[in-house]
Formats: sequence, structure tokens, C-alpha cells
Amino acid sequence: MPSLPPTYHILMADIMGSSRQKGEPLMQQFQQVVKAINQEHPEKLLSPLTITLGDEYQAVAASLEDGVALLVAIEEEVVKQGAGFQLRHVLHQGTIETPINPNIAYEMLGPGLTRAREKLAELKSRKGDRFWVETSLPKTDELLNRLLVLYQSVVDGWSRQEHPIVAAFWHLRDYKAVASKFNKNPSLLWKRQKSLKLKEYLAAKELLFLSLPPQP
Repeated sequence: MPSLPPTYHILMADIMGSSRQKGEPLMQQFQQVVKAINQEHPEKLLSPLTITLGDEYQAVAASLEDGVALLVAIEEEVVKQGAGFQLRHVLHQGTIETPINPNIAYEMLGPGLTRAREKLAELKSRKGDRFWVETSLPKTDELLNRLLVLYQSVVDGWSRQEHPIVAAFWHLRDYKAVASKFNKNPSLLWKRQKSLKLKEYLAAKELLFLSLPPQP
């Protein structure tokens, strides 16, 4: 019997509501986020994040774990840069029939890429949903997609104005240090840490990785 073709973990995303935003500033922010991820996580990418249709990117992750890590890294980079957009993401495991391009996610064809694009279009019809994972492991998919609902509920609760404070907590890890950075009363930042649900965010993030099957 002929061997089955290898499958890859394909990432695709688009900017939500891009038609309602100013094109040039939006694209500059999008390009900055994509550039940062490619520079900071090359080991997680078989083919780098590549902007395709103006407000979309595609890439090929090195594994399922790397794909989930990239989803989180992209979301965190949006917050760190204070970018004025949200992304809809699909992580799909499927076949790519052409060679993987390690320099740019172009000139690749296969059912996996087609399916990922179909799932991204389907996700657009689900009001509010921003993540969808589909692999060869249905139980893992079910768990990941439910956890991503929880993850999104925390991330989407932060306003763009709150992003600098959230990013500062990630970097400094202590409310007193964050208070000093912003010249605020420490007790106020202690309360903000609670209201921003940063503990819940870290728990949701950790659960995403705990739900993954062991690496072979």
C-alpha cells in the first residue's frame, strides 16, 4: 500500500472588521506583529507567517504544540504592541502536496490549505468566535476549542487602553513594580491585577498546553 502523505499544522488568520479601519495604520501594525513573531519564534515555524491577502496571514507550524504556542504568542504580541485589531485564527492539520517553502508561505498547494481557508471562512459566520483548532485528534480538538473559549473571554475583556498595563504585568510580574512604572498607587495596581483577571489568563494559557498529547 502507498504511504499516506505527511500532514502539517497550518495556521491562518484574518483581521476582524478590517474594512471598517484605516488601511495604512492597520497594515503597519499587522506587519509589525507578523515580523516580531517570525523573528522571535523561528524554531516553531516550518514556513513563516506571511501576509497574503492584505488582512490575512498563513504559516506552517513545526508541530501542534508549536501551533498553539504561536497562537498565544500572536495574541500576546498584539497586546504588547497595543495594536488596534483582533484576529480570527484557524489551526488545521492537513496535507500539503508541494514542498514546504521555508522562506515565505507562498507557492504551496494541498487539501490542508484549502480546508484551513474554508474553516476560516466558516469561523467568520460564528459571531464573536476567534479560534478554531482541527487536527487528527478529535478529543484534543474538543478540549482545545473549549479552552480557547475561556482564553478568549479573558483576552477580549481587555480594552486597548489597558494593553500597556497588561503587558507590564507580564514583563514585571509584580504589581508594585508595575505601579512604579506607571507612577500609580500600588494598591490601585493590585486591584487592577485582579480586575484584569491576569491570574485567570495564566491558568487558561497553562491549560492549553496541559491539554496537548505527549510529544512523540
